[in-house]
Amino acid sequence: KIGGIGTVPVGRVETGVLKPGMVVTFAPANITAEVKSVEMHHESLAEATPGDNVGFNIKNVSVKDIRRGNVAGDSKNDPPMEAGSFTAQVI
Repeated sequence: KIGGIGTVPVGRVETGVLKPGMVVTFAPANITAEVKSVEMHHESLAEATPGDNVGFNIKNVSVKDIRRGNVAGDSKNDPPMEAGSFTAQVI
């Protein structure tokens, strides 16, 4: 939480893009919010791409609602969901 700004989650873009105006869903919390702005190294970005470490301001979400380790994804295009189980091959 940044005073005067609000809740600013930080993380790395792994796939796709993140840009202002997008609606994202946080999993497994299942919280949806609009992205107000995206910044990298204190500079505003029109779009964050894979590999970028960014902070993004979100509307109407308390810092208490989301936690470290949550995943954010595009709400309109295959949003992240909690899995009941999965199969993995560890090499």
